[in-house]
Amino acid sequence: MKLEILQVPDCPNVPVLEDRIRQAAAGAPVEIVHRVITDPDQAAAAGMAGSPTLLIDGRDPFATAGQVPSLSCRLYPTADGGLDGAPSVGALCTALGLPAVTESDNVSGSVSCCTPSAEGRMPVEALSSWRAKALPAEPAEKAVHRAILLAFAAQGRPPTADELAAPAAGGGFSVEQVLRGLHDADVIRLDAAGEIASAYPFAATPTRHRARIAGGATVYTMCAIDALGLAAMLDTEVYVDSSDPVTGEPITVAIEPRSARAQPATVVVFVGGRAVRGPSADTCCNYLNFFTNRSGAEAWAAEHPEIGGIVLDLAPAHDLGNQIFANLLPPE
Repeated sequence: MKLEILQVPDCPNVPVLEDRIRQAAAGAPVEIVHRVITDPDQAAAAGMAGSPTLLIDGRDPFATAGQVPSLSCRLYPTADGGLDGAPSVGALCTALGLPAVTESDNVSGSVSCCTPSAEGRMPVEALSSWRAKALPAEPAEKAVHRAILLAFAAQGRPPTADELAAPAAGGGFSVEQVLRGLHDADVIRLDAAGEIASAYPFAATPTRHRARIAGGATVYTMCAIDALGLAAMLDTEVYVDSSDPVTGEPITVAIEPRSARAQPATVVVFVGGRAVRGPSADTCCNYLNFFTNRSGAEAWAAEHPEIGGIVLDLAPAHDLGNQIFANLLPPE
């Protein structure tokens, strides 16, 4: 039996896959060959639908309908309905035709690149799980984060350091230290001067997505999913002006906490990102865009195989935005 792992350079989930293969083999010697894939043509020729891909005697046992060759992170469904960076030991036992074994508690956990995948599941779990990990931890961080979001919503801009002095007080840290902690956790992003550049879902500088908040300010959001989650986060109506990234055609979306309507009615959203380590702002926000129709979005995706992802209709994209942002601004 020939086992071959197709991978991008330095894929963080390859060691996890190797550990689980050895567990599935229950101590029997296993020979694993690695093939490093560096461009889309190689991925297509090899049959790599994201990294890592395991071939058993040249066949991908975890292939699903509709998957495409990709250099992005590959995500595998788990028994509890989530996603993981490598197949489980049980799934590998089945694929290898081996008796089931118990997965060790000491196996290294996977390191997600946080790139949504088109592999048989909606990317709701992948992206929402990624953002769910990027939350303030300490009371001062929570207070400052809340103040930042409220300032964007009310004024269309981030608060100044002086305006954050009161919410930061009592934690034993300066405003600058609290902001740096939030930046390091990817809750917000700071620019080179230490100023607030963004606080998901808000951007401090113009983006493709301009949102008018009913009873509030006009703001820019980091991406289409961020725009779609604003209404639920603020419990009000939001009106978004965006554009197709290919044709430039105007797109408008009227968003309520439980519904969204677009013009044109054929609008879809591409959800995906690059298979690299880094904050959301760098790895996926530029690619989470509205398109006027599915064929245009799919054509763009085909021309950018290095950007792994999936095309969503407006309703599931709105659901994804709500899942990420609806509870981001809890009452005091």
